[in-house]
Amino acid sequence: MFASAFIDGFFPPVPSESVLVTLVISAQATGLPWLWLIIPIAGIGAWCGDNLAYVLGRRVGTDRIGMLRSRRGRKAVSWARRALARRGAVFIIAARYIPVGRVAVNMTAGAVGYPQRRFMIFSGIAAVLWSAYSTLIGVAAAGVLGHDPLLAMAVGVVGGGLLGLLVDRVVQLFTPRDEVLEEMREQAPLPQEVGVGADDSELA
Repeated sequence: MFASAFIDGFFPPVPSESVLVTLVISAQATGLPWLWLIIPIAGIGAWCGDNLAYVLGRRVGTDRIGMLRSRRGRKAVSWARRALARRGAVFIIAARYIPVGRVAVNMTAGAVGYPQRRFMIFSGIAAVLWSAYSTLIGVAAAGVLGHDPLLAMAVGVVGGGLLGLLVDRVVQLFTPRDEVLEEMREQAPLPQEVGVGADDSELA
């Protein structure tokens, strides 16, 4: 649990939410692992991973990270930069539920020099809320489908993923699309469309 939550802080393909939900449902069904133990371990792992992403962002930046150089990654970084400038605390906490957005916000916070002590506090709050949120999903799935633990695990994992996508859509509404595209053009200009009647200088 610690390893998945830790790695997920800077490498989103590792599904820490799924691991936590699965362990919670198993704990509800069998009593093992101990619920009171996996929750703080998940939160501590998430906090450590988020802060490692912050340090990587400060030392390496976002341009050298492969998944953040793609079009989607540059968009996430642009969104994260504006989000931190406007509502840093809210977005650090909310981004914990968004796989790519989480890494983008954490690394961008380090790259732009967001105060580290403040980041550590907000990422700690985010880790606690995230572990509680994932635990509630697991408890709810186990309560409704306790007669079939495997089905409960599948429903819990899918439900957690869908809620993460919902949070992603809601959070991105805070940053208008036009502003994101403008920020992307400043970092890496997008290809310009050339009209039919363009002269040689325009084509050049």
